[in-house]
Amino acid sequence: MSTPNFAVSAIALAVLQMTSGGAYAEEADQAMPEVVVNGVKVRATTASVAGFFNAPLLETPASVSVLNAQQMLDLQIRSTTDAAKFDSSLSDAYNAVGYAEQFSIRGFKLDNASSYRKDGMAIAGDTQIPLENKERLEVLKGLSGLQAGVSAPGGIVNYVTKRPTDTPLRSVVLETRERGTLYGAVDLGGRFEDTRFGYRINAAAERLRSYVKGADGNRKFISAAFDWQISPQALLQLDADYQRKSQITAPGYQLLNNTTLPNIDPDVLLNDQPWSRPVETTSTNVGLRFEYKFSPDWAATITANQHNFKRDDYTAFPYGCGAQDLYPGYCGNGDYDVYNYISKGEKKSPLTAQALLQGRYNAGGIRHEVTAGFSFFKNSEKWGDYLYDWSGVSNIYHPVVVAPAPGDSGPVSERRTDNERGLFAQDIMSLTEQLKLHAGARHVQVKRDEYVGKDDDGNVLPYAHTDIGFWLPNVALVYNVRPNVSTYVSYTQGLEHGGVAPIGTVNQRRALEPGKSKQVEVGVKADIRPDLSASVSLFQIRKGLEYTDAANTYVRNGEAQNRGLEMALAGRVSPALLVGVSATALNTRQSGTGSAELDGKRVTDVAAFKSSVYADYAVPQVAGLKVGANWLYSGKKAFDVANTVFVPAYHVVNLSASYATRIGNVGTTFRAGIDNAFDKFYWRDVTPDLGGYLMPGASRTFRLSAQFEL
Repeated sequence: MSTPNFAVSAIALAVLQMTSGGAYAEEADQAMPEVVVNGVKVRATTASVAGFFNAPLLETPASVSVLNAQQMLDLQIRSTTDAAKFDSSLSDAYNAVGYAEQFSIRGFKLDNASSYRKDGMAIAGDTQIPLENKERLEVLKGLSGLQAGVSAPGGIVNYVTKRPTDTPLRSVVLETRERGTLYGAVDLGGRFEDTRFGYRINAAAERLRSYVKGADGNRKFISAAFDWQISPQALLQLDADYQRKSQITAPGYQLLNNTTLPNIDPDVLLNDQPWSRPVETTSTNVGLRFEYKFSPDWAATITANQHNFKRDDYTAFPYGCGAQDLYPGYCGNGDYDVYNYISKGEKKSPLTAQALLQGRYNAGGIRHEVTAGFSFFKNSEKWGDYLYDWSGVSNIYHPVVVAPAPGDSGPVSERRTDNERGLFAQDIMSLTEQLKLHAGARHVQVKRDEYVGKDDDGNVLPYAHTDIGFWLPNVALVYNVRPNVSTYVSYTQGLEHGGVAPIGTVNQRRALEPGKSKQVEVGVKADIRPDLSASVSLFQIRKGLEYTDAANTYVRNGEAQNRGLEMALAGRVSPALLVGVSATALNTRQSGTGSAELDGKRVTDVAAFKSSVYADYAVPQVAGLKVGANWLYSGKKAFDVANTVFVPAYHVVNLSASYATRIGNVGTTFRAGIDNAFDKFYWRDVTPDLGGYLMPGASRTFRLSAQFEL
């Protein structure tokens, strides 16, 4: 089915649902006041990613940011990349157009295998994660060893699935962007005749026309979620989703002569060959959750999710300059070598499950909130030997057509398996009315079997085997200075999968053993008023440093230390003015490697200061009209590990407006936006991956959307 037909079918379904719900709507209109304006909801007060209990964020000893579904609609957020504009701690990390959305938090790149979560369950972060069926996007900043077990030290991104609504929901969103992107989505929810059963259906289709000319594609998505209230004590929830995305990817740029930033047009596609093909990805999820309440104070929960991911990867890949023997680096005149890269049939299938027992009790005059649980994670990764052969020479200023090197990727086989089991417990003790002690630990047993290659006779060598256990403690004190002001200090340890050696190294595609990290954090949080909050946190994270050494081997040696200060303000300053401020100052240093190129140097692709300021104002003279602006600032970033080349700091301004009204019985909101309003050129991503690449930010882009609700 083509993308346009898929979109038409999905929207037609929503219209039929709206029509069938007309009688209900007329009846409801008599009982409920008419609502015209669909404004941004005030800040979230809780987040599931912050801990096991649904505690207020004010009393949570961690730095957490949340965007809810209404905010994502009002801010026209269609991807995590869009959402990152509003959180200064979240940055691009080899986030190539048409490929996978990849990020860093607090200067540490997230792990595609463990740092992205759906309802707390690990999913592969190797493609654009759909937001149409997500109620919230939660970002936990810093170590999450107790909450998640294995994950990168920067933090985790958790996507909370939409659930059935108690009243009928019928919503359609249509959007277009100036270069020809077309988007349509429907959101349907409600209860069946037997109100113990509820449903939520989401579907979307998108024709993708990137700001990089030629990086075109399409995306299709559908999901369903169902609830069954078996009894007042028992609730069963089931959800499933499917996404298929096909898009030409846009590789980045390397330095001219490996020393100078190129002067280029951000619209140019280096992957522009007649034989270029889109990267094809499919992903699915099936999730299950069962909750049973033994009493008002005690409950048990079982949660599981099966994720499946498949990718066929094709790229006319730009790398190096053979004429000047530069690897990496482009020739001084803009020439670069083109390689035919093919890797078909890549697969990942993580299965995650967790069982929790939670309760509250008093003992010795102390109130306890306890959690004990077991977690399980299993993943199989499959791929074949990729094709990566030289095809010719092109130029960044004057593209040249070259013939593709012949060949294909090899047969797919299982190359890596992971098996993790965790036992964890936490006790939150109310020592006084104002002081709480959080104490917990998780034990993780990490097993991995990994393909290492073949011998000279073509026989498969024995798989590398890892079987190691780790204890991950977590302790924090939370002190409520006032009912609306809290302070905290915490110490925690985390665990991450070893990094995978990049292509071209001696041990390419081999993963290092798991490594621990440590974090100390202090913070202050305040609910200035019920709909306005502020927070400040100061942290230090230390972990083993991973890099490619002088022998071209990917190793872990020395230490990476990130110290930072985070500040945030979010909510309503007045009934008409909504603001969001996020700022991060970060000091990154490397030491202990014995290499002058690394020790004492700043980490690549990390700004020393980054901020995001957002404001949304309801114009009092015109009912339903709002105007908004978002100002992003990023300081300069190091391109190379030796810190010899930096990309400049930049400012980017985004503008928006919305108008809410009713057309007949249909609530309607029109939204418009201008991204990069002043058409500023900037390098948004300065990744060290694959030899180091520079990725330009999008040039000025207009967007227009309409949302219809009954």
